[in-house]
Amino acid sequence: MKINVEVECTPEEARRAMGLPDLSPVHERYVSMMVDAINKQGSPEAFQQMLQSWSPMSEAGMGFWRAMFDAGTGGKTEK
Repeated sequence: MKINVEVECTPEEARRAMGLPDLSPVHERYVSMMVDAINKQGSPEAFQQMLQSWSPMSEAGMGFWRAMFDAGTGGKTEK
């Protein structure tokens, strides 16, 4: 026997139904810090240092972010 149950709700309603904590203030603070840091940082190297200090990434992860940044700037980064 197979029973399917479909529940239509918003992500907020689903979070509350499962008893998960509301992390929206944390998310808003993190995004605000990222925007401020990006606005204050002038070079790709400074941006890379910021990302490395905020999240533990491997060299491959940093290579991914560098490629994304290079693609966004047309590959015109200073070395």
